[in-house]
Amino acid sequence: MRLIDALTLKLETFIGDDVPAYAILSHTWGSHEVTLQDFRTETLHQGSGYREVLEACRIARTEGYFYVWVDTCCIDKTSSAELCEAINSMFSRYRDSAVCYVYLSDLQPENDLSTALGTCRWFTRGWTPQELIAPANICFYDSSWSAIGTKRNLIAHLCYITGISKEVLRSSDSDDLYCIPVATRLSWASRRTTTRREDIASCLLGIFNVNIPLLYGEGEKAFRQLQEEILRKTSDLSILIWSPPPESSTQPLRGIWARHPQEHSPCLAPVIPEGTYSSEWRCMELYEPHFDDWLEIASRLGSGASRLSVR
Repeated sequence: MRLIDALTLKLETFIGDDVPAYAILSHTWGSHEVTLQDFRTETLHQGSGYREVLEACRIARTEGYFYVWVDTCCIDKTSSAELCEAINSMFSRYRDSAVCYVYLSDLQPENDLSTALGTCRWFTRGWTPQELIAPANICFYDSSWSAIGTKRNLIAHLCYITGISKEVLRSSDSDDLYCIPVATRLSWASRRTTTRREDIASCLLGIFNVNIPLLYGEGEKAFRQLQEEILRKTSDLSILIWSPPPESSTQPLRGIWARHPQEHSPCLAPVIPEGTYSSEWRCMELYEPHFDDWLEIASRLGSGASRLSVR
């Protein structure tokens, strides 16, 4: 794992578990980001991307952290193997950080936080849900690098903007995340976008604790592979409840997989149904507006057996 020394601004590599406490930066990419190769070439130390690295290191030093991880310059993106490993372990890198600095480059200091926060580009990107969920400690900064709050004291705003529950955002136990129905977790990305189509699958790997190979050029096939891998690891059939866009009504029949998280709308509302089910069955109900009815999903634990019915 590469980290930036916050004092010398040099890159250092740590092997295995011998990793010091580090701060991590969460931000949205612009047109002047600093790559690993740029960072090693001092003549290229300029532009907004490099200033973000400098500010993150400055804040880290004031808080007693001497190492910082920044995705743009701590990953060698010319190595497909390293890039694949980094993407598959991204959730754990944020989870294991001592603190996460979220830089909102489009949040002006004079803006009213209650209305302006939700308009920030950071809340529209596919990679940022895991960057919000995974770290225990997060501090948010506006465009002038002034602290505006933490995950703890902004939690009501964050829940409203993202649709992610307070229980998930407050928890430091990944098991609490993995207990959330698959349909609900997919809905968190329903209004998110990524620059490359394949990344809408890559950015969700940590949220589902799965790994898939990174192959750019596959398009929407990557999201299908993600769903297949999720279903291999869980008996939660809520993954199969999704709503196609209205224009698809004139298209030929499709398969069982959604093409994008946006087809898992946030109005899917899993609840624990009343009734008598044996302990070997896992059950839930979902309101699906496409069918205008409640759907009951039950899966038999350990057997692969399942049933789906309209209430």
